[in-house]
Amino acid sequence: MKRSVFIALIIVVAVISLLAGMYANQLFDDPKPETATAQTGKDSAGPPEIRPDFGLQDLQGDLRHVSEWDGEVVMVNFWATWCPPCRREIPAFIELQEKYAEQGFTIVGIAIDTKQNASDFVDPMGVNYPILIGDKDGIALSKEYGNRMGVLPYTVIVDRDGKITETHRNELTFEDAEAMIKPLL
Repeated sequence: MKRSVFIALIIVVAVISLLAGMYANQLFDDPKPETATAQTGKDSAGPPEIRPDFGLQDLQGDLRHVSEWDGEVVMVNFWATWCPPCRREIPAFIELQEKYAEQGFTIVGIAIDTKQNASDFVDPMGVNYPILIGDKDGIALSKEYGNRMGVLPYTVIVDRDGKITETHRNELTFEDAEAMIKPLL
């Protein structure tokens, strides 16, 4: 009897260990991207010359394509609600959008997050530019835009002809972002 209890106990421990290992593997196979540190800045990987095309759903569930902003200066900002530098730069982006929208400038925020998390964050802030839901696929999209390290926040400036003129890893201030877009307006 004692031997069968001992064998059953070993089997239970082995099954629990296996399940714990599978759970841990799942956690580490899909890590969140890094947030940029103050030591990063302009991305030296070199983005493509012309902005890649994509379509993502917005917070209302509508499919939006980046091509709908062709002919405008576009700032594509990859961010997440769990990323402190991303959260800090959004008020500056709201101000930029308000100041330069009439001159053909649009910010497109791509949330590396769930629709619910993004909505819960941007609604009270009064975000005045489109937020698209990139979720897990958003990091792959940011890499297509030159974010080889997959860090957040990551910002791309696209001119009226669809050419990528600037990329930036790390938090942007109002002044830094304004300096990047003003020559293009």
